[in-house]
Amino acid sequence: MTNDKDTIQLMLAENDRRHNSIAALYNPATGEGCYGSRNTVTLTDAPITTQHVPQLMLQECRWASLLAQDGSIDTFITRRLHKKPSLRLRSDIWSLWVKERIRYDFEFWAAMFVKIKDKMGQDDIPFILNRPQRRYIAMLETQRLAMKPIRIIMLKARQWGGSTITQIYMAWIQLVHCRNWNSIICAHLKDAAANIRGMYTKLLNNYPAWLLNSNETPHMQPFERTANTSYIAQRSCKITICSSESPEAVRGNDAAMAHLSEAAFWNNTPAHTPESLIRSIYGSIALLPHSIVVIESTANGTGGYFHREYLRARRGESDKEAIFVPWYEIDMYASHIDNPKDFATSLNKYETWLWEKGATLEAIAWYRAKRREYARHADMMAEYPSDENEAFAHSADRIFDASAVQRLRKNCSEPIAIGDIAGRKLTGRDALCDIHFSHEINGMMKIWQMPRIDRKMRNRYIVAVDVGGRSHRADYSVIAVFDRIGLLTNDTIELVAQWRGHTDHDLLAWKAAQVATFYNNALLVIESNTLETADDDTRTHYILDTIADNYRNLYARQAIGNEIAPSQPTRWGFHMNRSTKSALINTMINALRNNYYIEHDEMACHEFDVFERKPNGSFGAQEGEHDDILITRCIGYYIATHEPTNIVSYHHHNSIPINEASF
Repeated sequence: MTNDKDTIQLMLAENDRRHNSIAALYNPATGEGCYGSRNTVTLTDAPITTQHVPQLMLQECRWASLLAQDGSIDTFITRRLHKKPSLRLRSDIWSLWVKERIRYDFEFWAAMFVKIKDKMGQDDIPFILNRPQRRYIAMLETQRLAMKPIRIIMLKARQWGGSTITQIYMAWIQLVHCRNWNSIICAHLKDAAANIRGMYTKLLNNYPAWLLNSNETPHMQPFERTANTSYIAQRSCKITICSSESPEAVRGNDAAMAHLSEAAFWNNTPAHTPESLIRSIYGSIALLPHSIVVIESTANGTGGYFHREYLRARRGESDKEAIFVPWYEIDMYASHIDNPKDFATSLNKYETWLWEKGATLEAIAWYRAKRREYARHADMMAEYPSDENEAFAHSADRIFDASAVQRLRKNCSEPIAIGDIAGRKLTGRDALCDIHFSHEINGMMKIWQMPRIDRKMRNRYIVAVDVGGRSHRADYSVIAVFDRIGLLTNDTIELVAQWRGHTDHDLLAWKAAQVATFYNNALLVIESNTLETADDDTRTHYILDTIADNYRNLYARQAIGNEIAPSQPTRWGFHMNRSTKSALINTMINALRNNYYIEHDEMACHEFDVFERKPNGSFGAQEGEHDDILITRCIGYYIATHEPTNIVSYHHHNSIPINEASF
């Protein structure tokens, strides 16, 4: 909320500017406000006298450029064709002009020759693009005109027609640009794919035959008596539909375009995963100009294939370009305001954030009214997301706040070094001698900060270990290193290094001791559950005793009743149970909320996103995901904040008993 008069006046002026931008002239028939560089052409005797046509059309089409120079169809007929103008000739020249323009101008083609169902009524209406659709077309056309394969991943919101524009753009490629250019429509359900194809059917029912140089109205017909594949004879192209439930229809398909709809909801079973189905479709589509792959979906929580692929695209690591449309870009979501000045004064913190994102005051007024329909703001954000984080974040079971995890990502970066830490030998006392780091391209150790001794602090570094399995199908083992020096100034703990991989449990324990030695003899905290319960020939439950004999700064917990039975053996390692795990997670929730923790690994942020509360009340990663990195963060942060911060020598040679009975 703000009451500053100057600020309010600036807001009102900016609101007017935003409305003027929204209301800017857009006329796809003339080309005003349409995508790309355009030239103004006046044809005094044409059905559309003044047109703003794509510049490329006049550059590449010699006769169209001459017609534009002549300024009228009759002049062109007389001067260039050396004929007497007639009704037939005028009609032929205009038809040729239109056919030429639709090759360069999707928006003109869509407005003049495509009909869609009016969402606000029963009639079919010309397809005139709305604001989000125009932004999307700019992305598609930028890739096409650069002669690149078109690759898009779209996070959909409600009521802006993302699926519609995708299918109609693909129809434009098939009907105007490319013959024998087959396409696939795949959705989570076959009926959904059929509905998308239905848009194409409606388009053909209203499509002029003369645009295809045909006397017969174009239509879809079954291909080779197949139910899933339709054929457009005039363009020799096939349209195949399938679903994630029955992907067999696309095996071996020679498609050049694929519209993959609601991918976040595709079946994810051992037999049919989204990855395998999309991989099989990708395999049939060559990397050619005018080839298209669009993966689109509404959000369905975090951690799944669609979420991971969208984030890859946002990071620039994918072949696809990402697009998301927030609700406030959709013009229908706006309400009249009687007194804009008073309304601007009343904005709360979240509404002010919406304003800063670019929403108009009228859009915010609509949001405020709509918000009253929902008991929880999280439910409103799920239905009408303001950004990508809100779209993905809504899950009643997620543990860590989505916005807090997004803040965590701001410090993620590539490591300064990748390799491994080793000693004289793999195990035994000599394993802790001659500790050194070696650079290796495919090394399992990532380092964001090398050990430092510029400020001496008791146990400046904490090394936390989560024990996984030996095989590559098992959970990963993770060794994470944390720097506590920030506790002395700003209450922060920082992740500075990580090892992640699969290895035998005894080798893992020695590797952890090597890492701890490298980081100034750090306090080494090993999650002990797996080691204590393992029962095999290597006698893994005695590993920590062996490590303790050689590495003296190993974390130990006091047994309950240890004060009565002092002769009881030391219990090495951190034991994870329902009580301790809850304490660790609650501590980390608070750390993220207050920005007390600094992360550098993007994969860790992903695990924060997919960590959830199970129906039985337990905690864990979503099915098919991992939480091994996250567990090291929780253990490391907890121990780091519960260790004394005495500024003494960084060398520490005594094990630290901690009483876990206090959890």
